[in-house]
Amino acid sequence: MSEAKRVIVTGATGLIGKRLCARLTAKGYAVVVFSRNADHARRSVPGMAEYVNWTPDARGDWGQALEGAYGVVHLAGAPIFGKRWDAAYKAQIRDSRIISTRIMVDAMEAAPVRPKVFICGSAVGYYGDTGNTEVNESSPPGDDFLAQVCVVWEQEARRAETLGIRTVLLRTGIVLDTKEGALPQLVVPFRLFVGGPILPGTQWLPWIHIDDEVGLIVLALEDARVSGPLNATAPAPQTNYDFTRTLGKVIGTPSWLPVPGFSLKILLGELADRLVEGQRAMPQKALELGYQFQFPTAEQALRDLIK
Repeated sequence: MSEAKRVIVTGATGLIGKRLCARLTAKGYAVVVFSRNADHARRSVPGMAEYVNWTPDARGDWGQALEGAYGVVHLAGAPIFGKRWDAAYKAQIRDSRIISTRIMVDAMEAAPVRPKVFICGSAVGYYGDTGNTEVNESSPPGDDFLAQVCVVWEQEARRAETLGIRTVLLRTGIVLDTKEGALPQLVVPFRLFVGGPILPGTQWLPWIHIDDEVGLIVLALEDARVSGPLNATAPAPQTNYDFTRTLGKVIGTPSWLPVPGFSLKILLGELADRLVEGQRAMPQKALELGYQFQFPTAEQALRDLIK
């Protein structure tokens, strides 16, 4: 591009953020990283155009950096699988998303020249436990804790639409990556020959390869047709049973030892519900827009990541 467009990225030191920043820089964007600790971000995500100390729960001088930016990709939030869900951590999960999004939209509103596009993270947890029912971007929300967090989170993000900013709500599934996230933890028991499904095994696993996750964010950034909810999931979700069988096949080990859901409930508390429930989420909007998934099936994705 003749003149580098500035893109603000929050959550840049996370699993998705690091890969996204590298992709955007390679494409010629000037990436500005917003982080609680700019020095740490500079070490974790080197080579970006700028690093700004960002306070996601309060207004500050960082708002000036939004001036004239082409887009904002807001990925910040406490990890869903960070720790056991007690009352304090549930509040952190909620507030780290809702308050930071509210403050970000407030700052965009105050900017004399507002961004053209705002991409705000969300999750397929928006749909709640959908059983065997297929869901897409037009499906209604669930009523559990995470679903209701997503509902309010997206409401805060949609305020940007009233400011004339094209707004995308990125409903992400389980992101598969080699070094971070769920996959390295899933692989360990298989390496020890004790891998298997999490019972009941019929729950759907809405996964996506990290490269397609980043690809969809770039699509949302560059394609003016993209607005509103966008499911960031692969077009071939699998049940937990089928996914673990595929994982065992790729690794070359058995996948025979099931993990009872009630034992996870004892160990993880309410967090276990995220593992024994699921969403058969389809990326209908991405497919309609013609996005070509690099890794449409779990076997293709796992063979690429587990080498």
